[in-house]
Amino acid sequence: MVILFDLDGTLLPMDQEIFTNAYFKKLSEYFAPYGYEPQELINGVWHGTKAMIRNNGKATNEAAFWETFVSDFGEKASEEKERFLAFYETEFDGLKALCGFNPSAKKTVHLLKDNGYTLALASNPVFPLSAQIKRLKWAGLDENDFIYITSYENSHFCKPNPLYFSEIAEKLRVNLSDCIMVGNDTTEDMEAEIVGMKVFLLTNCLINKERKDISKFPRGNFRQLLNFVNLDLGG
Repeated sequence: MVILFDLDGTLLPMDQEIFTNAYFKKLSEYFAPYGYEPQELINGVWHGTKAMIRNNGKATNEAAFWETFVSDFGEKASEEKERFLAFYETEFDGLKALCGFNPSAKKTVHLLKDNGYTLALASNPVFPLSAQIKRLKWAGLDENDFIYITSYENSHFCKPNPLYFSEIAEKLRVNLSDCIMVGNDTTEDMEAEIVGMKVFLLTNCLINKERKDISKFPRGNFRQLLNFVNLDLGG
């Protein structure tokens, strides 16, 4: 059995809106000395993010983002990739304080891994791998806890596109029916059901913008997740 974990709001407790606003503020401040007006930069990053979300699989999300970003800002922007990566290495950790910490997340991941489950990190791949790993560390985990981590470099789709989940299963060479997607967003994460994956809705930081009936999903906290896969945290 393969268990796919979302990150933000699942393994890493956070208020998505607060985190996103602070992220863009810090990013725009970082790029201001290089001639980018803050709101224009934010608009450009959002435009690139939307290009990734609309990606139809013909290119990586990384390529989709940078094609759009360069289109918005001109050829000089093609040289900014290294600055973005430097931002994640030097400034991104400043956002850690806006996130919570749930020791049950780390304990659950390690217990599942120790009991033979294959684990993948299925965080929406709109960030480079370095940013995915940074946020994993904030949750008390690291890349070695997972056999596969989605990032904008290795992904051709985004949530809630069902093909995002199919691509992970294809890369891991597993059947969709042998996977469980664990996440906190009824729109983005529970879409895995469409392609035949099992799902579990983690309700600690529930996002339900479409006000779906969550009673139809297996759901609860980490202990209830372990019960769902017939394991127990103990204590």
